[in-house]
Amino acid sequence: MTSQSSRHPADDGKPSARLKAFWRFRAKLRALYHGDSPAAVRFRLAVIGVDLVLIAFFIAAPFLRDTRAFLPLDLAVAAILATDLAARALAWRSLKSWIRRPIVLVDLFVLLTLLFPTVLFNLAFLRVLRIWTLFHSDFFWETIGQRFDDTRWEDVIRAAATLITFVFVATGFVYTIYVGEEGGVSGYVDALYFTVTSLTTTGYGDIILPGMGGRLVSIVIMISGITLFVRFAQALFRPYKVRFSCQVCGLARHEPDAVHCKACGALLNIPNEES
Repeated sequence: MTSQSSRHPADDGKPSARLKAFWRFRAKLRALYHGDSPAAVRFRLAVIGVDLVLIAFFIAAPFLRDTRAFLPLDLAVAAILATDLAARALAWRSLKSWIRRPIVLVDLFVLLTLLFPTVLFNLAFLRVLRIWTLFHSDFFWETIGQRFDDTRWEDVIRAAATLITFVFVATGFVYTIYVGEEGGVSGYVDALYFTVTSLTTTGYGDIILPGMGGRLVSIVIMISGITLFVRFAQALFRPYKVRFSCQVCGLARHEPDAVHCKACGALLNIPNEES
């Protein structure tokens, strides 16, 4: 028979002090990342500010790559991003549901390019995908963009972020693959110039990507760029429709002053500033 004094402290079923401290830490992170208190809002604004600085570093990286400060900066950015992702994971209700989100998967890939800069050197241009993940995240719209959430400006900003992300991703790809090759791409600015002229179908012809692969890349940039630009223009100029799901047919977009659903005729109760 086991004596009372020889029982392990955890055998009584009560959580240990260390586990309680971990739960309190998670609760504090959840309050900061998802709470509505003034302290939580200030914290999230600071995090978004750091995100913008990281994005600026990713855009400027091609110009800094040959400097001595680039590698220490790269590792410092990796530490900041890893800390932020770990904190977001702990603040989320379930790690499994958090890691399955497409935005999180993109951020994890960006982190890998920072942690292994030599192995994933040719994929470093994909770090600018952080622009897309920031401006498409609930974290951003629940904090700095709350005033414009579910409005025309949300659609415009999302479309603009997607277009800008595409421009820098395409520029990075052209720079990584074709710099120094025949065709005139001698630096990052040349790659950006080629991407913009291809996207706008200006086609001055002073820079041409060589070979069949270069022609295919040019076609993809032109078609994808025009599509994203048209989407941005539509979000900016087309008549705005509010997001409100009809309880009968599920139609998600309606005129701001709609009383009945135009698809099924059901009575709507769209909230506005006056209601």
